[in-house]
Amino acid sequence: MLSGVMTQLTPELILRGRGGVDAALLTKRRLQQRELAMLREKLTSSSGLERAFDSELLRVFSANWLNATLAALLFLVGAATLAALWLTVLPVAIAAGLIALGLAATLWLARAYLADPPDNSALGQWRLFFTGAQAVLGMGWAVLIFKLTQAEAQGAHTFALVLLLAEAALSAMLGATVPNAVRIGQVPVVLAVIGLLVLEPTAAAITMALVTGATFLFFAYLAERLYASAIGTITARSEKDALIAELETAKANSDEARRRAEESNLAKSRFLATMSHELRTPLNAILGFSDVMANELMGPHGVAAYRDYANDIHASGEHLLNIINEILDLSRVEAGRYELREEAIHLGAIAEECRHMLQMRAKAKSILVTAEIDPSLESLWADEKAVRQICLNLLSNAIKFTPQNGEVKITVGRDGQGGQKIEVSDTGPGIPEKELPLVLESFGRGSLAIKTAEQGTGLGLPIVKGLIDLHGGTLDLQSKLREGTRVIVRFPAARTISALNPLRDKRAPSFALAR
Repeated sequence: MLSGVMTQLTPELILRGRGGVDAALLTKRRLQQRELAMLREKLTSSSGLERAFDSELLRVFSANWLNATLAALLFLVGAATLAALWLTVLPVAIAAGLIALGLAATLWLARAYLADPPDNSALGQWRLFFTGAQAVLGMGWAVLIFKLTQAEAQGAHTFALVLLLAEAALSAMLGATVPNAVRIGQVPVVLAVIGLLVLEPTAAAITMALVTGATFLFFAYLAERLYASAIGTITARSEKDALIAELETAKANSDEARRRAEESNLAKSRFLATMSHELRTPLNAILGFSDVMANELMGPHGVAAYRDYANDIHASGEHLLNIINEILDLSRVEAGRYELREEAIHLGAIAEECRHMLQMRAKAKSILVTAEIDPSLESLWADEKAVRQICLNLLSNAIKFTPQNGEVKITVGRDGQGGQKIEVSDTGPGIPEKELPLVLESFGRGSLAIKTAEQGTGLGLPIVKGLIDLHGGTLDLQSKLREGTRVIVRFPAARTISALNPLRDKRAPSFALAR
């Protein structure tokens, strides 16, 4: 029986289970899924757009009409007042009533839609309601324009033409996001002009028809452009929101992954530190008793091979102890529990001491170890144990990976920026350029080094890098195939004694000489 929280199956998990995650492939699949979702939205939408776009278009339509409420009312009142100069009260009242009814219905629907946005399934009904309200509004304007064109008083036809232009402009600008509502709202006005042309085929009627056709064509084109602009704006906003959501999701995933990685790394370091301490206790006994047996302190062995076995046990124990010490040092550095005990040291003296300690190992491989130390170096403010370990690790690596009759050189001097440096170069096989970052990682070893040298843990350079980072310095690794490797460790200028500010005891009294 499965217990716990079930993880949602994603392409990332599938690829990770197959042995890797291809970022480009995941991005491509994400885009395909988004396009598929958009296509599904368009197929289920009544307008051929995404359903979210339908809702946004209706929202813009409603907001436009609500924002233009005062202007629409003033336009209605002004048109009805001026029309009363040429028409009787009854036709003006009928036209104004229809216009007011259509305007009131549009505004009521707009306010209701914005107050409580419906679900996607009801968008078609709302679009029909808005279209019906626009149709009533168009009927009112059609009645008023038709009556004005039939009036024989001077100026009535001109005023009808002005109303026609104004009404078409108002309808196109406010209702562009719902094209069907604009078209249906213009149908009564078009029918009124056609009716006038049929009843009275005069020059004035023909002129009105031509002007009406040109006006509606122009404002239809304008409405289409406004509609396309609104679609572009909504699309850009949707893509921006989707991108922001993806970035927030990616940031949250990244933060969570980093937090888990930090917790895992800290747990690993604590585990290694604990296990290293636990392993050293029985290892000390192994080293002690094997040394006793190898030196035959308790008496000679009955079989001479036992002494050789004891030496092998002691050598293997020492090798294991060195590995444990390296793991312990690295875990302390990574866990942030390595505390520097700083004091004034001389970098050249420590380098010479380390060279002398490893001289026997180098002679065993016929390797020449030379040193070039600047005697004029100032003292350095650093942890002596850490600096010694840096030198030993660099020299040990160089000797380890240098073939027979090779050469290793250690240089101690200034780095040209006021600081001091330790440079160790060898004539070993070198490291391929693509493997340089690998050898600086924990347990990382280059392919050529593994084939041409004795086995190692791959912790030497990571420990050096961790220790020099604690001192605020840098590590520079340079290597060329078949030419050797050069490692440069630089200590910052602020750690030289001449660059340090003298400490002043604020509690010490100060005395002034009196004249």
